[in-house]
Amino acid sequence: MTRSDACHRPARRNGSRTGAARRAVALSAAAIAGLLASGCSASPGSSAVTGTTAPGTTAPGTTGSQASVPQAAPAWLLTRSALSRLAADQGVHDVLSRSHIYELLQPGQEPVTAVTADLVVVFASAAALEKAVTAGQLPAATYGVLYDPEAWSFTPAAEQRDPVRAATQAAAVAHAHGLRFIVTPALNLVTVLNPGGQESRWRQFLRLDLVGRLALVADVVELQAQSLERDTGTYAAFVQAAAAQAASANPRISVLAGLSTNPPGAPVDSRNLTDAIQATRSVVDGYWLNIPGQGPRCPTCNSPRPDIAVQTLQAYAG
Repeated sequence: MTRSDACHRPARRNGSRTGAARRAVALSAAAIAGLLASGCSASPGSSAVTGTTAPGTTAPGTTGSQASVPQAAPAWLLTRSALSRLAADQGVHDVLSRSHIYELLQPGQEPVTAVTADLVVVFASAAALEKAVTAGQLPAATYGVLYDPEAWSFTPAAEQRDPVRAATQAAAVAHAHGLRFIVTPALNLVTVLNPGGQESRWRQFLRLDLVGRLALVADVVELQAQSLERDTGTYAAFVQAAAAQAASANPRISVLAGLSTNPPGAPVDSRNLTDAIQATRSVVDGYWLNIPGQGPRCPTCNSPRPDIAVQTLQAYAG
């Protein structure tokens, strides 16, 4: 993150489809353009449109760590491995039992039975997703499929160059088989879609309106914002603007934002995650709480920290 990325200025899970259309702090197209032109990010807890405090966020003059975490639990997107680890903690199990859970499965995995969840099978390739769906290779109770296009070896190069087209085709197949379609475009796609760009990835990503274009065909869009979570203001600025682009394109879209207990780079703690939630709670329906393992899909991640996820979820135990 560059120094300019940290510049600040004043800036749900209600679980319903109509909630996205009622987001009080959604940014207008002009406000998003102003945000990008200014080179500054919105301060956590403030609306970039009105400058007033958004419901459930931090009041001006207080830090996210000083404010209480909202009582209503958001929806949580969790991998099978993460859900298995977290459900073993009784306090966290109680929180999850009161929340809407999406359980992410790799093809062929069996779900965790400890918590009721909507089962979602994950694919990094739209072609592989379409093949699995049409061949009837998903578990009978599958709720939806997730398409995770990134600039990596797991997403075909042609799909990286045109993720909207790939997602549109995959969504059509999913919907034809009665499945929800979730899409999670990575920020690093800008290295393919806008090679040589000089701005930070999150600003380039917003200029491409990739989330808005994907929201036209998706039921849920997840914002991979976890690389920004060390700076609450930058995280909030990106999530607010991207959520607004999604809602503008599709008022019925459900929006989730990404968090990670062990992203690449400097270590984070639960305060980083709860502050990020506090700053964005009013503009998203929930969060993908990542506890990534070290391996080909995250070769530079730090060691998994399920304890940070436990501490973050315990903030909702009351």
